[in-house]
Amino acid sequence: MRPSAVLLCTAATLGSALAMAPAAASPELAQARLCVACHGVSEKKIGPSYQAIAARYAGQPDAVARMAEKIRRGSSGAWGAVPMPANPKVTPDEARQLAAWLLVQKK
Repeated sequence: MRPSAVLLCTAATLGSALAMAPAAASPELAQARLCVACHGVSEKKIGPSYQAIAARYAGQPDAVARMAEKIRRGSSGAWGAVPMPANPKVTPDEARQLAAWLLVQKK
């Protein structure tokens, strides 16, 4: 293989690995995207606490994808009568970051 081809393959592999690696979500991202207006870490506000969400989705292999979808598109009926509004300003990547972060917010 030519050196330029090796370099391209290495760059493509590295790019794929970086794209798959989750960026770190944090309380700051939850604050910036206004999640904290309705959710607390351990206390229910308008919506369930982060800990209650983590407990409900614990061990589900598709939890990050399902939660990310709900973060962006909203949901209703999952936690009672109050619907969660859609958050279209949250990017798909941010939604995945937030969902992954939420899953570790255990009691």
